[in-house]
Amino acid sequence: MQEIDLSTLDLEDLRKLRKDVEKAISTFRDRQIQAAREELEALAREKGFTLTEVVSAPGRKLRKIGSAAKYRHPENPKLTWSGFGRRPRWLAEALEAGKSLDDLKI
Repeated sequence: MQEIDLSTLDLEDLRKLRKDVEKAISTFRDRQIQAAREELEALAREKGFTLTEVVSAPGRKLRKIGSAAKYRHPENPKLTWSGFGRRPRWLAEALEAGKSLDDLKI
């Protein structure tokens, strides 16, 4: 690495150097990712594929989870739950108060 004698620089040059260094630091990861991507694309081309073909999982599809509401708050119809994911607080409170899921079904 080239040594820079900072004592020979005036204030304007020091500020410019600081700005350049900060920019180089902030874009370092992006430049590394771009270089890796270019290497991978070249390797895929060499093998006769595109990078997208190589990294996509063949035959694997994500299952769509139904988002239709199955349960509704008894007093506030805007509060609903589809039955997937974490139970909302209002549902847990209703169950603790003695209600059943069937009581809250839409």
